[in-house]
Amino acid sequence: MIEPVLRVSPSFQPIWDEFLAEWQHEKGGLPMYLVLSDLARHMAQLLRNGDESELQQIFEFVEQWHLDGDPYVKEAATIGLLEDLQNTGLVGVGMPAQFERFLGPESKRWWVKVEKFWAKGELIRDD
Repeated sequence: MIEPVLRVSPSFQPIWDEFLAEWQHEKGGLPMYLVLSDLARHMAQLLRNGDESELQQIFEFVEQWHLDGDPYVKEAATIGLLEDLQNTGLVGVGMPAQFERFLGPESKRWWVKVEKFWAKGELIRDD
């Protein structure tokens, strides 16, 4: 999941390396949700820095995860990343709305589902 991101955003490499060092011996696989929170913070920093081209490329992978990922990848992209990108405590006040213009159609669909979950308690599921 993360390897394509590293190609377009090499500044995420040290964060990924630290994550791998900490979790490489985890039984049952890497806890990807944790590193996706790190990715959300990284994406917020890219936006603050004006690195929109790099950010757009990452969102293209997010769209691909939603379209072509296995069930775990799809869920992680939504609950692990999109939800974190909407979390102002994680990315900063005013940031979530700024991310929306980068979303592909499928990611936007899931973005809205996450918003509805928090606003109305609607379950996040594929209709």
